Amino acid sequence: MQAKLILENGKTLIGTSFWYQWHTTWETVFNTGMIWYPETLTDPSYKSQILVCTYPLLWNYGVPDFKKEDIFWLKKHFESDNVHIAALIVSEYSENFNHHEWESSLSQFLIENKIPAITGVDTRYLTQMIRDNGCILGKIEIGSEKNTLPFHDPNIDLLSYEVGTQKKMIYGNGKKRICLIDMWVKNNIIRNLLQHDTTIIRVPWDYPFMDEINEFDGIFISNGPGDPALYTQTISEIKKALRKNIPIFGICLGNQLLALAAWAKTYKLPYGHRGQNQPVRDLKTGKCIVTSQNHSFAIDESTLPSTIKPWFQNINDETNEWILFTKKNASSVQFHPESSPGPQDSTYLFKQFISSL
Repeated sequence: MQAKLILENGKTLIGTSFWYQWHTTWETVFNTGMIWYPETLTDPSYKSQILVCTYPLLWNYGVPDFKKEDIFWLKKHFESDNVHIAALIVSEYSENFNHHEWESSLSQFLIENKIPAITGVDTRYLTQMIRDNGCILGKIEIGSEKNTLPFHDPNIDLLSYEVGTQKKMIYGNGKKRICLIDMWVKNNIIRNLLQHDTTIIRVPWDYPFMDEINEFDGIFISNGPGDPALYTQTISEIKKALRKNIPIFGICLGNQLLALAAWAKTYKLPYGHRGQNQPVRDLKTGKCIVTSQNHSFAIDESTLPSTIKPWFQNINDETNEWILFTKKNASSVQFHPESSPGPQDSTYLFKQFISSL
């Protein structure tokens, strides 16, 4: 069936729908990854986004068992319990797939999760358009029925309110106790933390965790979707933790929230950083590592107080990738050291944080 991607700038791209037949309207973004699509589609940071894949041919190894869990009762092959993208745009969908762990085709998987998608679109042209003009609001129209939904920017929504845990949860029984602020955490973050003899106390994003300060040794602020400035309740709690000089580490949205709690500012990037091949540079040593990234916002380094130093920088556009508090035991990174998807160059940061507790 014919399908259209209608963009707010007036452009319309036509392809074919062969998955869930449903209209939707959200922000259109692109990802430069070449593999790891089961992890990407279930990454909560893609909440309410129409995802464009820049690599022309994907999906040729199917989808593994969605019900299979690891020893921590987390989805073994996925980063959360749901698919979070609003829709998927690809150049070419492979009908043939093969892998020793596959359970279904991607088509079947998306139908089961009610995610519309289009193939046959010139994704190179679409990606260039986004790079030149920034992320564009778009909507999917299937068949002859018109999509009358208005364009909607998800960045005005408090997205973590819709997701993440709704109650306190405990993982592990290790020596170091970590309060994990769930802004919509990826499963592999929890796995990496549990590998270091820890107990993880996972709490909702708006939980008053500072009322239970004696229950944990440090605070971990997770990744998540949306504009960090909207999470005023979380920022207020982080400010309390900074005043008490509790050890803190953050990833992605957690990086931005930590900066906002220190009175710095954030801003929206033109088209964000999404992919498994983002290079960053250590400003102290000059050493480079390749990282996995998925974010729309960044820290404005010019607003950082003198007690916070930039540590890593994105090589492509020189945006901030790591901040370090010089007078407190607190730091955070913009990239994803837990990978899944992506390289594991920076997984040492989990051990470094836990060693500081």
